[in-house]
Parts: sequence; structure tokens; C-alpha cells
Amino acid sequence: MTTTKVDLADLPFSCDAALKEWAVAIEALGQGRLALIIRKGGIREENNRFEVKFPEFLLFPSFEHQQSELLRPDHAEALADSINAVPTDDGLTFTHFAKVHSAFPVTELPQLEALESHHIWTKEYAEKRLRWRPRVALTAMVLRVYRLPVAKQAPFRPEYVGCKSWLPLLDSVNIDALEPAMSDDVFAAEAAAIDAAMSAAAQVAV
Repeated sequence: MTTTKVDLADLPFSCDAALKEWAVAIEALGQGRLALIIRKGGIREENNRFEVKFPEFLLFPSFEHQQSELLRPDHAEALADSINAVPTDDGLTFTHFAKVHSAFPVTELPQLEALESHHIWTKEYAEKRLRWRPRVALTAMVLRVYRLPVAKQAPFRPEYVGCKSWLPLLDSVNIDALEPAMSDDVFAAEAAAIDAAMSAAAQVAV
């Protein structure tokens, strides 16, 4: 299944892909506190690694594995309610939509350190993820995130179970309104800062 890129001016449109991400990270993205997520992928990923399979997708909150001690203190304090939340139904509930602005591999510690102020993880946890399966790169994604003014629902399917990142949705979700989590200027500044951090890390490596 593939998803065609759409112009947000073409609302409404249908989306048939979702990315599993920590609920606390989705909340930070939706608040405009964050534009970068870092992934290595679950144990049931295709090709045994995380791949950017869709240019845009809904964000599906996952409550497994997230712990406050794995978050940078500023995020842990601000997002305490999110990390303690518990889903109340068996369906899928979507509150955010994202478009991939850029994606790049992270293979070296200086690269990861350069991104430290731009992601949600503690330094220790980020390094742990880098060292796990060291031949597989981390993938950093800069996301332009939008809030859905009204949450969207989709039925749960058995095909969605398992430690995998992507959900090709068997029931398309209609997107009829979006609110940007960051203004154009704020997002452009954050994306530029991430690019600059990676460029500086590359120069250090040389």
C-alpha cells in the first residue's frame, strides 16, 4: 500500500497510513515543543530496520515502553499527564497528522549529541538506542505536525498488533481540517537549527 502526497489546500482528503509513536512524544509534537523524532524500529519491522515508508501519516499513540525517566526533565515535567494516560477504548483514535519534512540516518555519537536539544529522550536513553543493534542506523525525522480539531476514529484490526512502526490502515480516515502545531516561521527556524546541528557534527567527524 502506498500513500500519495497531498496538498493541505486539498482538504478534505483520505489518509490510509499511521505511525506508532509514544503518546507522550505525540503530545509534545502537538504542543509545538518538538519537531524531531528518532526511530530504530521494532522487532517485527520489514527488512529488520525502520524505514520511512510514507511521506505523510496519522500519528497513533503507543503507551508501551514510555517511561518518565527516559525523557529529558523538561519534557517529563511538562508532559506528566500524557505519560500517565491510559487508553479508554479498543479502537484507534487519531488526534494528529504529520508530513515528513526531512529524514536522515544517525550512526555516530557526535551526530546524536548534536541533536540532543531537539528530541525528547534523555542523553543516556538516546545512546542506548544508538548502541542497540549498532549496525542499524537510527533514523531521525523532522515532522511538520498538525492537530485534528476533532479526533478521528477507526476500528481496531488484528493486523495492527505487534512491535512494528507502521500501520497501513485498512479503513481510510477522512481528514477535513488541520491546525499547525508550529507557525511557519517557528517550524522553519527549528528545521534550520537541526540542519545546522547535523552539519556541525559532520565537520567535527572530519
